[in-house]
Amino acid sequence: MNFDIGDGIDAAVNYVLDNFSSVLDFIATMIGFVTGGIQNALVAIPMPVGIAIFVALSLWRVSLGFGILTGVALWLVNHMGLWTPMMETLSLVIASTLMAMLIGLPLGIAMARKDSVAAVVRPILDLMQTMPAFVYLIPAAMFFGLGAVPGAIATVIFAMPPVVRLTNLGIRQVHAEFIEAGNAFGCTSSQLLFKVQLPNAMPSIMAGINQTIMLSLSMVVIASMIGAGGVGNTVLTGIQRLDVGTGFEGGLAVVILAVILDRLTQSLGKPHAAFWQLLFKKNERENPATATA
Repeated sequence: MNFDIGDGIDAAVNYVLDNFSSVLDFIATMIGFVTGGIQNALVAIPMPVGIAIFVALSLWRVSLGFGILTGVALWLVNHMGLWTPMMETLSLVIASTLMAMLIGLPLGIAMARKDSVAAVVRPILDLMQTMPAFVYLIPAAMFFGLGAVPGAIATVIFAMPPVVRLTNLGIRQVHAEFIEAGNAFGCTSSQLLFKVQLPNAMPSIMAGINQTIMLSLSMVVIASMIGAGGVGNTVLTGIQRLDVGTGFEGGLAVVILAVILDRLTQSLGKPHAAFWQLLFKKNERENPATATA
């Protein structure tokens, strides 16, 4: 006896399209408003100002050397003519990551607090992580058409599992002594969560957000196949024309953006010393009298 799962999936998709089109239109409108607003804001920033912002963030959060590297790399992106497409890609990454966090963080907290929720959600996360990325493009395009909206939705589904898993893991790994101390001081359940568990789980949560951003960046490039735009269009054009140079330029822009986002988000999960703080400490060592004065 054969079970034709594909026919069942097709029937379910057609049922949703026939009976929930107004709901799908509302979701598409809301997501389009978010993604369009972020994209318009980023594209409107003049290129020199945008580079200066990235360099300043790199100096503040990482180091002087990485700040210089960021400036040179973004200057190269601009001279390849890919500054605007890169901002479009960044807008999709930001929108997708925000939506993934909005859904994933509460879900990870619920998994950490109730084993029954974890037992139900974990197999779903396994399916989401192991399903080929291209498969997500089919229902997204069928439900929401072509453009940035289905690209963002497919990206959220593909990129959300890490933030859910690592939020759950981080909260579960909080030392029992901290939990006991919180209970001893009379913390309520919500106070225990927000004042004890989440602060101690923050490194793990930030690692999950970092991985979600990286997966979002890889997926929005694939989503160019359904009209998501951005640097992915450059890569797709290189593939269609068998143009190695164009494909390499698009891929290099993606790598540059990925490295910058990776280093910046990694720095959010650990203490840092800003570049000017290091300079101030150096001046203190060289002029102790000034420091004491």
